Amino acid sequence: MSRSLITEARNTWCPGCGNFAIEHALKTVIAARIEEGFPPEKFVLVTGIGCHAKIADYLDINSFYAIHGRTIPVATGIKLANPDLCVICCAGDGDCYAEGLDHLIFAAKRNIDLTMIVHNNRVYGLTTGQYTPTSPLHFKGRSTPGGTEEKPLNPPALMLASGATMVARAYTRKLDHLQAVIREGMEHPGFAFIDVLQICASFFNMTDYYNERVYTIKEHDSSDFWRAWQKVREWDYSADAPIALGTFYKSVEPVFNDKFRITRQPGEGREQAVRKLLERRIGR
Repeated sequence: MSRSLITEARNTWCPGCGNFAIEHALKTVIAARIEEGFPPEKFVLVTGIGCHAKIADYLDINSFYAIHGRTIPVATGIKLANPDLCVICCAGDGDCYAEGLDHLIFAAKRNIDLTMIVHNNRVYGLTTGQYTPTSPLHFKGRSTPGGTEEKPLNPPALMLASGATMVARAYTRKLDHLQAVIREGMEHPGFAFIDVLQICASFFNMTDYYNERVYTIKEHDSSDFWRAWQKVREWDYSADAPIALGTFYKSVEPVFNDKFRITRQPGEGREQAVRKLLERRIGR
């Protein structure tokens, strides 16, 4: 393939940042799908605000910077306007689990066909180390020098409860597995949620902690909701416990954007087709 998929923009991520692994995994999966015949112009990457968002500068595909917490609304609009696109959302844990949390829940509830990748370093790295919704209990950072008194969110559990049809967790130092899960997410018809554990090399380096605890789930029936529920609750993002990686749950259900798909009749223009769709929606 002649196209490299990496731009010439100067990369400003810190050495050792987990974002590099996610960028590499995405590039590899996208390149493979292009080789298989998926048109490169049909990939769209939407990012939020934070260190993760620079991935839009570094990957040479269609992209859009959304404002803080608004990655999913932008991606939803893009997917509704053109359901044939492969729309990928990248967001940080502060971006997605704090200000953008309501959008995340509604995307799962609607089963909009997006691949949601959360770069979860569990700290606000761009603003030098404040705690986020997934920072562990008693985390000491710039805004909490005495330690937090809040338990962290468990995002996979939240997504299961919200109706997501694919819920997975990966880790940036398990690169082959990360690529496989991202690929699975892109191929899943519906809302694919992937919580990617990564380190912030400057403000929250959890490499040793993760390396000692992560394991890949095996012989797991991903169609069993209650088994998935038990698995995602093994680790609560704070206490010491084994950390499962893999696809916890997956089901095929009606996709939100298919309800708005425009089917043109022979000779029918786009404006006419859109008008017919709107009239059908309002019952005329």
